[in-house]
Amino acid sequence: MEFELAEEHRMLKDLVARFVRDELTPLEGKVLAREAAGGGLGLDEDDHKRLDRISRDLGLWGLDAPEDIGGADLPNVAMVGVEEELGRTVTPYTLPPDSPNLRMLMATVNERQKALYLEPYVRGETISAIGISEPGAGGDPAGMTTTAVRVPGKDGGDDWVINGRKIWISRAAEADFTILMALTDREKRARGGISAFLVDKGTPGFNVLRRIPMVGGAYTYEIALEDCRVEGWKLLGTEGNGFAPMQLRLGTRRIQMAAWSVGMAQRALDMIVEYAPQRVTFGVPLSERQAVQWWVAEAATKIHATRLMVYDCAWKLDQGRDVRLEISMIKWFATEMAYEVVDHAMQAFGAMGMTKELPLQQMSAKLRTMRIYDGPTEVHKWVVARNLLGTRR
Repeated sequence: MEFELAEEHRMLKDLVARFVRDELTPLEGKVLAREAAGGGLGLDEDDHKRLDRISRDLGLWGLDAPEDIGGADLPNVAMVGVEEELGRTVTPYTLPPDSPNLRMLMATVNERQKALYLEPYVRGETISAIGISEPGAGGDPAGMTTTAVRVPGKDGGDDWVINGRKIWISRAAEADFTILMALTDREKRARGGISAFLVDKGTPGFNVLRRIPMVGGAYTYEIALEDCRVEGWKLLGTEGNGFAPMQLRLGTRRIQMAAWSVGMAQRALDMIVEYAPQRVTFGVPLSERQAVQWWVAEAATKIHATRLMVYDCAWKLDQGRDVRLEISMIKWFATEMAYEVVDHAMQAFGAMGMTKELPLQQMSAKLRTMRIYDGPTEVHKWVVARNLLGTRR
């Protein structure tokens, strides 16, 4: 049993670490100031273009995309190292293309969709979004009510007309296309009744209703589908079989989130370790206080345990194993662990830890949302428990 990354994957992790240290971390002051002033969490256009150019030149695009369309086809264990390093900064930058939607597209596209959607996405030419959650459905995608109904198309084939609402969608207003989940069989629902569709920006009936400000300066969107007509060939995969690829997409994001959590927790721990000997209270450095010492010891231990759990899950996934249970475990455990470590770091920094001048508050806000989206902690604990106890119906 190996507990070390392969040399080429370790070198990639080190390269991403340098990119984060040299390019992303120096932008944190600007990012935090912009968010504090009400400008939202984001990069200005010039910084984003510069980061795109640098990361592309470093060979950091398309890391887990197929080789035949310009990717590096890296395994999940390599991507865990990449995402952990990216988690160490609050500068919001994603190495194109975003892995979760990429993986879903890779599993479902036909040749026409591959040429018109997947390949431009891998090249970094397009932005994607995904519409799963609905008002009232919460963390249960099987409870969606948005429907897609087959209608005669102009070319003699069939088109689809979609009606319903979606919410909490990142990038819905900016995305060139949205992967939209809808019911095509009300009776079967998650057991063969959910399909995925490619909906282009500007499609009539695809209406962005509002931008929703979220904790930490991020934004999501609510959209309404009102007789939104989609050409038949934009059905992604096969009719009724959208649930499994959607779960693949969700699983990819959950592993990614767990790796980010490890990176954020490690950054917070490093900050405590550096700061605690410097801050003196009542004549004694914080590093000599038992409470702080225990925070450090517990954080180091939990980070180590979580990192091993995440790599174990990624390795099993690369071996083709069923890791649904492990994904639920790491999703809730990693996000809760990191939230606790960051909270202790904020406590150690005192009033300074409450300011928007340090990255801690931004990490805390991100983790707070991560404990909810892509399945809240309680749902993932329930998934683990019902599988072990045999109560799944």
